[in-house]
Amino acid sequence: MRHFIIFIILISLSVLSFSQQQEVPFTLADRDRLIQLEANLSALNNKVEKLDQNINKRIDNVERNFNDRIDNVERNMTNRIDRLENKFDTYFTWGFGLVLGAIFALFGFIIYDRRTTLAPVSNKQEKILNVLKELGEEDSKMRKALSNAALF
Repeated sequence: MRHFIIFIILISLSVLSFSQQQEVPFTLADRDRLIQLEANLSALNNKVEKLDQNINKRIDNVERNFNDRIDNVERNMTNRIDRLENKFDTYFTWGFGLVLGAIFALFGFIIYDRRTTLAPVSNKQEKILNVLKELGEEDSKMRKALSNAALF
Protein backbone atom coordinates (compact mmCIF):
# COMPACT_ATOMS: atom_id res chain seq x y z
CA MET A 1 0.00 0.00 0.00
CA ARG A 2 2.83 2.24 0.74
CA HIS A 3 4.28 1.69 -2.71
CA PHE A 4 0.94 2.44 -4.25
CA ILE A 5 0.70 5.86 -2.53
CA ILE A 6 4.22 6.76 -3.58
CA PHE A 7 3.38 5.71 -7.14
CA ILE A 8 0.29 7.93 -7.20
CA ILE A 9 2.26 10.87 -5.84
CA LEU A 10 4.91 10.46 -8.54
CA ILE A 11 2.31 10.27 -11.28
CA SER A 12 0.53 13.38 -10.00
CA LEU A 13 3.80 15.30 -9.84
CA SER A 14 4.70 14.33 -13.40
CA VAL A 15 1.26 15.38 -14.63
CA LEU A 16 1.60 18.70 -12.84
CA SER A 17 4.99 19.35 -14.37
CA PHE A 18 3.64 18.70 -17.88
CA SER A 19 0.72 21.03 -17.34
CA GLN A 20 3.03 23.85 -16.31
CA GLN A 21 5.23 23.45 -19.38
CA GLN A 22 2.36 23.96 -21.78
CA GLU A 23 2.29 27.49 -23.24
CA VAL A 24 -0.85 29.47 -23.83
CA PRO A 25 -0.83 30.80 -27.38
CA PHE A 26 -1.48 34.55 -27.89
CA THR A 27 -4.09 34.88 -30.59
CA LEU A 28 -5.24 37.78 -32.76
CA ALA A 29 -8.48 37.90 -30.81
CA ASP A 30 -6.47 38.48 -27.65
CA ARG A 31 -4.53 41.26 -29.39
CA ASP A 32 -7.77 42.89 -30.57
CA ARG A 33 -9.18 42.66 -27.07
CA LEU A 34 -6.09 44.39 -25.66
CA ILE A 35 -6.37 47.18 -28.25
CA GLN A 36 -10.05 47.61 -27.47
CA LEU A 37 -9.27 47.59 -23.74
CA GLU A 38 -6.65 50.33 -24.21
CA ALA A 39 -9.13 52.41 -26.23
CA ASN A 40 -11.80 51.96 -23.58
CA LEU A 41 -9.28 52.83 -20.87
CA SER A 42 -8.22 56.04 -22.64
CA ALA A 43 -11.89 56.99 -23.15
CA LEU A 44 -12.50 56.31 -19.48
CA ASN A 45 -9.49 58.48 -18.55
CA ASN A 46 -10.88 61.30 -20.72
CA LYS A 47 -14.25 61.02 -18.99
CA VAL A 48 -12.59 61.08 -15.57
CA GLU A 49 -10.59 64.17 -16.54
CA LYS A 50 -13.75 65.92 -17.78
CA LEU A 51 -15.55 65.00 -14.57
CA ASP A 52 -12.59 66.27 -12.56
CA GLN A 53 -12.66 69.57 -14.47
CA ASN A 54 -16.43 69.90 -13.97
CA ILE A 55 -16.10 69.15 -10.27
CA ASN A 56 -13.27 71.69 -9.95
CA LYS A 57 -15.41 74.32 -11.71
CA ARG A 58 -18.33 73.59 -9.41
CA ILE A 59 -16.11 73.71 -6.35
CA ASP A 60 -14.68 77.05 -7.53
CA ASN A 61 -18.21 78.39 -8.03
CA VAL A 62 -19.27 77.17 -4.61
CA GLU A 63 -16.16 78.72 -3.03
CA ARG A 64 -16.77 82.00 -4.85
CA ASN A 65 -20.43 82.08 -3.78
CA PHE A 66 -19.47 81.12 -0.24
CA ASN A 67 -16.81 83.85 -0.10
CA ASP A 68 -19.31 86.39 -1.46
CA ARG A 69 -21.84 85.37 1.17
CA ILE A 70 -19.23 85.52 3.91
CA ASP A 71 -18.21 89.00 2.72
CA ASN A 72 -21.85 90.12 2.77
CA VAL A 73 -22.35 88.72 6.25
CA GLU A 74 -19.13 90.37 7.40
CA ARG A 75 -20.22 93.73 5.98
CA ASN A 76 -23.65 93.39 7.62
CA MET A 77 -22.11 92.47 10.95
CA THR A 78 -19.66 95.37 10.71
CA ASN A 79 -22.54 97.76 9.98
CA ARG A 80 -24.54 96.39 12.91
CA ILE A 81 -21.57 96.67 15.25
CA ASP A 82 -20.93 100.24 14.08
CA ARG A 83 -24.57 101.13 14.73
CA LEU A 84 -24.41 99.55 18.17
CA GLU A 85 -21.21 101.48 18.93
CA ASN A 86 -22.90 104.72 17.85
CA LYS A 87 -25.92 103.95 20.04
CA PHE A 88 -23.65 103.10 22.96
CA ASP A 89 -21.69 106.33 22.48
CA THR A 90 -24.92 108.33 22.37
CA TYR A 91 -26.37 106.64 25.45
CA PHE A 92 -23.07 106.93 27.29
CA THR A 93 -22.84 110.64 26.50
CA TRP A 94 -26.41 111.27 27.61
CA GLY A 95 -25.98 109.17 30.74
CA PHE A 96 -22.74 110.94 31.63
CA GLY A 97 -24.41 114.32 31.06
CA LEU A 98 -27.37 113.35 33.24
CA VAL A 99 -25.13 112.15 36.05
CA LEU A 100 -23.06 115.36 35.93
CA GLY A 101 -26.24 117.43 35.83
CA ALA A 102 -27.58 115.57 38.86
CA ILE A 103 -24.30 116.13 40.73
CA PHE A 104 -24.32 119.88 39.99
CA ALA A 105 -27.98 120.09 40.99
CA LEU A 106 -27.14 118.34 44.27
CA PHE A 107 -24.27 120.75 44.98
CA GLY A 108 -26.55 123.68 44.20
CA PHE A 109 -29.18 122.34 46.54
CA ILE A 110 -26.59 121.77 49.27
CA ILE A 111 -25.31 125.35 49.00
CA TYR A 112 -28.84 126.75 48.94
CA ASP A 113 -29.84 124.63 51.93
CA ARG A 114 -26.77 125.71 53.95
CA ARG A 115 -27.42 129.39 53.35
CA THR A 116 -31.08 129.14 54.17
CA THR A 117 -30.30 127.08 57.28
CA LEU A 118 -27.49 129.36 58.50
CA ALA A 119 -29.24 132.68 57.77
CA PRO A 120 -31.43 132.63 60.91
CA VAL A 121 -28.45 131.57 63.04
CA SER A 122 -26.28 134.42 61.75
CA ASN A 123 -29.13 136.91 62.35
CA LYS A 124 -29.40 135.72 65.94
CA GLN A 125 -25.62 135.88 66.32
CA GLU A 126 -25.64 139.49 65.09
CA LYS A 127 -28.34 140.35 67.58
CA ILE A 128 -26.39 138.70 70.41
CA LEU A 129 -23.22 140.62 69.44
CA ASN A 130 -25.16 143.89 69.37
CA VAL A 131 -26.55 143.18 72.82
CA LEU A 132 -23.08 142.32 74.14
CA LYS A 133 -21.62 145.52 72.67
CA GLU A 134 -24.33 147.56 74.35
CA LEU A 135 -23.52 145.84 77.63
CA GLY A 136 -19.80 146.41 76.96
CA GLU A 137 -20.39 150.18 76.69
CA GLU A 138 -22.03 150.18 80.11
CA ASP A 139 -19.79 147.66 81.89
CA SER A 140 -15.97 147.88 81.77
CA LYS A 141 -15.44 144.20 82.62
CA MET A 142 -17.65 143.23 79.72
CA ARG A 143 -15.82 145.61 77.42
CA LYS A 144 -12.47 144.12 78.44
CA ALA A 145 -13.76 140.56 77.82
CA LEU A 146 -15.14 141.53 74.41
CA SER A 147 -11.85 143.25 73.52
CA ASN A 148 -9.91 140.12 74.46
CA ALA A 149 -12.22 138.10 72.17
CA ALA A 150 -11.79 140.74 69.40
CA LEU A 151 -15.51 141.37 69.32
CA PHE A 152 -15.48 144.99 70.51
